[in-house]
Amino acid sequence: MTAQIHTLRPGEGSPQHATMMAAQTAQDAARHLLGQQRDDGHIVFELEADATIPSEYIFLNHFLGEPEPEIEIRLAAHIRSLQCERHGGWPLFHDGGFNISASVKAYYALKLVGDDPTAAHMVRARDAILAHGGAETANVFTRYALALFGQVPWTAVPVMPTELMLMPRWFPISMWNFAYWSRTVIAPLLILAALKPVARNPRGADCRELFVTPPEQIRKWLTNPTGKWWGEFFLGLDKVLRPMEARLLSRWSLRKRSIQAAVDFIDPRLNDTDGLGAIFPAMANTVMAFDALGYDRDHPKFTTARDAVRNLLIETKDETDGRGYYCQPCVSPVWDTALAGHALLEGGVGEDDARMQAACDWLVDNQITDVKGDWAINAPDLEPGGWAFQYRNDHYPDVDDTAAVGALLHRVDPERYADSIRRAVIWIDGMQSKNGGWGAFDIDNNADFLNSIPFADHGALLDPPTVDVTARCLSFLAQVGYPRDHRVIKRGVKFIRSEQETDGSWFGRWGTNYIYGTWSALSALNAVGEDMQQPYIRRAVAWLKVHQREDGGWGEDGATYWQERRYECKSSTASQTAWALLGLMAAGEVEDGAVQRGVEHLTVAKRDGARWEEPWFTAVGFPRVFYLRYHGYSAYFPTWALGRYANLMRGNSRKVQWGL
Repeated sequence: MTAQIHTLRPGEGSPQHATMMAAQTAQDAARHLLGQQRDDGHIVFELEADATIPSEYIFLNHFLGEPEPEIEIRLAAHIRSLQCERHGGWPLFHDGGFNISASVKAYYALKLVGDDPTAAHMVRARDAILAHGGAETANVFTRYALALFGQVPWTAVPVMPTELMLMPRWFPISMWNFAYWSRTVIAPLLILAALKPVARNPRGADCRELFVTPPEQIRKWLTNPTGKWWGEFFLGLDKVLRPMEARLLSRWSLRKRSIQAAVDFIDPRLNDTDGLGAIFPAMANTVMAFDALGYDRDHPKFTTARDAVRNLLIETKDETDGRGYYCQPCVSPVWDTALAGHALLEGGVGEDDARMQAACDWLVDNQITDVKGDWAINAPDLEPGGWAFQYRNDHYPDVDDTAAVGALLHRVDPERYADSIRRAVIWIDGMQSKNGGWGAFDIDNNADFLNSIPFADHGALLDPPTVDVTARCLSFLAQVGYPRDHRVIKRGVKFIRSEQETDGSWFGRWGTNYIYGTWSALSALNAVGEDMQQPYIRRAVAWLKVHQREDGGWGEDGATYWQERRYECKSSTASQTAWALLGLMAAGEVEDGAVQRGVEHLTVAKRDGARWEEPWFTAVGFPRVFYLRYHGYSAYFPTWALGRYANLMRGNSRKVQWGL
C-alpha cells in the first residue's frame, strides 16, 4: 500500500494544517466507525487468517462424510485466491513466502472438493510443495490431519497418550502446564490419537503425489524442534512410549478412564455455540472426537459443537477473486469494541454519548464474574473479573482484553462502571507472574522445556509473560490510580526494561512486531510516570524515527519474526503507522517532524469509510506459524492516532494523560 499522491497547497505542510487535517479525518473515520456498531452496542470486525482454517473446515466435513457443496465451492474459491503467483504455494500472510504446511492443507482441501490435480493451479502448487521437501516436511498438526485421512501412518506424529489427562498439576508434563489454546486443542486431539478413526472421505481423495518419499517408506518423521538437549530427551521418550501404546490399549480400563478424563475436561468448557476455547482448531477437534466416540448426529453435544464451527463462517462484502466467503479462526467482539471505544473518544465522540455508553454497557454485561477458569489453577483464591476475547469464553478470560476494557470504562465513566472496574483491577493485579510480567491467559505459564517436545514444533505450547500484555496491564493500573512506587507497577516496569532489545525496540508477541511492542511499552512507561527522557526510552524513540519510511508511514512484515529478517518491510500500513505515532506521542514527541509526517501520511492514505486500505496482516496468533489480519485494526488505530494528535496539538498540554 502506498500513500495517495498529494500536491501541497500554500499553508499545507505546517503543523496547523496537519492538525486540521488530522481532526477532520479522525472525525470522519469515527463517524463511519460508529456506523459499524450493532444494535446492542458492540462492534465486531472480520478476523482473517491464512488458507489453513478454510482448508481445515473442508477437512472436517469430509472426515464426517458430510460435504457441504455450496459452502465448499465458495471456500475453495477463497483458498485459490490466496495462492501466491510468485512461488505457487500458500503463504502465512499477505504476500508472504511459501509455507509447506499451509500449502499441503490447501492443496489437499482443493482435491477433496474435486479440483482436478492436472489443473494449472494444482500443478504449480504440487511442484512448489515437492521442491520444498514434500508433505513429509509439514508440521505436526498437518501430519495429524493427514493421519486421520490415512495419508500417513500414525508413526508420523508424536505419541500423545490420553493418559496425559490423568497427570496431576505438579507433574512436569501435564495439561495444566500448557497454554489455554494448547489445552483446548490437545484434549480432543488425544481422543482422536487414541481411537485413530479414519475419515469417511466420500470422494476417496488422496495426496500421495505430494510426498517426495512414499509415506510408508519413511522411518524418521520426528525432529527436535528446539535443538536443545531436552528435545533429544523427548525424542528418546517418544521411542519408549510408542511400543507402550499397544500395552495401554490392552489395559482398556486405564485407556477408557483417560479418554473419559478428556471428555470430562471438554464438557464443562463446550461454551455452547461459541465452542471449546472459542477457537477453530479446538472446536473442529471436538466435533471429530465426538464422532469418534460414537455420538449420534442429533446428540446435543455433537450438534452444539458442530454449530459452533459453522458460526465461524463469514460472508463479506468483498467478493474480489472469491475472497468474499471464508472461515474465521475465532471472533473478536470484545477486543474490537474496547479498542474502537478508545478510538472514538479520541475521534471526537463524547464520554456521555449514548452510543459510547451502549458500547460500555455491552462490555459490562459480558464481564466474567461467576466462573473461575483454568487460570485459577495457579490463583485459586483470586476472584474472577476479566473479559474474554470472544462473545463467550468464560473459562478463558483474556488479560489483554481486560486491561483494554477496564481502561475504557474508567475513561468513560469511573463512577457508573465502578464495580466492573474494581473487579477488573483485582483480577489483573492477581494475574501478575513471578517475573513481573503478564501472560495472555495464565500465570507463570513458562515451563520452556515443554517447547522441546516433538508435538510442539510450532513453538507456542506455552503462554509466558510478554511486553505488550504487560504494558496494557500497567497502563490500566496506572490510569486507575496505582502509584509509580506500587510493588506491582515496579515489578512490571522492571520486566519491560529487562525485555528491551539492544536496538531500543521491544518485541511484539501479539502484534507485528517491534513497532507494536515499542508502542505498547512507551505507552505504559508514560502512564506509570517514568521520566520519558531516560536514555533507554530515548533509544526506543530513536528506533521508531529511524524506521519511518520515505512516505511518512511505518510498516513491518510478518517475516520480522525470523531474526535474520527482522527489519523487513514491504509497505507502510495504516495500523503500524498509528502504533508508531501513538508511541512517539506517549514519549513526548507530539511536535516532532516525524510525527507530523506520519500524520500527513495517514490523512492522505487511501481510506474507504472507517477503514484505511490495508491488505497486510499486522497481528499474530503464533509467530512464524499463524498470522492474523484484524480488519478493524485499519479502522480504529489510525482514527485513534489522528484524533489524539489533533487533541494534543489543540490542547494546553502535549502530555498524553491516558494509559492507552
